[in-house]
Amino acid sequence: MKQERAICTARFFRILLFLIGIAASLPINVFAAADVGACATNSENRQLDYWLGNWTVSAPGSAPNATSKVYLSLDKCLVVESWDGGRGHSGQNTFAYSPDDKSWYGMFADNQGRAHVFTEGKVLAGSAEFHGTSRGPTGETVLNRVKVVRITPNKVEQTWEKSTDNGANWNVVFRGEYSRANP
Repeated sequence: MKQERAICTARFFRILLFLIGIAASLPINVFAAADVGACATNSENRQLDYWLGNWTVSAPGSAPNATSKVYLSLDKCLVVESWDGGRGHSGQNTFAYSPDDKSWYGMFADNQGRAHVFTEGKVLAGSAEFHGTSRGPTGETVLNRVKVVRITPNKVEQTWEKSTDNGANWNVVFRGEYSRANP
């Protein structure tokens, strides 16, 4: 019994030493965690900061109590807009910058089952534009274009346009004026 325990202990230590040897031969950064503050200090990630905050939203035909909250998530790497249209229609929009390919991406989802992915985004100081395709009710390809533009420090305008003719004509499906709730 003692001999079996000694053999098991010796095997355990040999395996442990083997694994330590492998780990010691790997580059140090293999085990390093990603820089948690990278998004907080990366100027590209901070380009939508003008939109952060609590907003009241007015739009033609919208409820007078429509609101939006725009905040950062995932160690300040993800911009999230949680919105409530005031009449039972709500959703979340998410936007993120990828330093790997130096591109912005976005996604829209609502409580009515709609989801849109934006694979092309361009963000400059005070202005953002995202493009993506979706399918219409009869299966046709729809181009979507969303713009978020800073008007003043306390006003932002969001416009969503759709095209069913490959971008020749665009129809505005939403134009909302965001007013900062707590300026």
